[in-house]
Amino acid sequence: MGRSFASIRQGVKSTADRWARSARALRKEDQPYGERLVALATMHASEAFYGCDDPLEAAVFSVLVELIKRQEQDGRGKNDVDP
Repeated sequence: MGRSFASIRQGVKSTADRWARSARALRKEDQPYGERLVALATMHASEAFYGCDDPLEAAVFSVLVELIKRQEQDGRGKNDVDP
């Protein structure tokens, strides 16, 4: 018997697919940013699967992790918030 509901990973992929369609609808100069957002949303989908019940939450979590990581790598944002 198969699943009657989508897994979080499948949900994140579905969300990313919708975001990709939205990115294509953006103005030409904004499309690369939308495409990057789609890529960021799926980078940690497997890890977010363990703690999130909602695919959108998992996608947003993934994006935020990457944004914070990139800020710190660029030398910005360090010690802004103590965990």
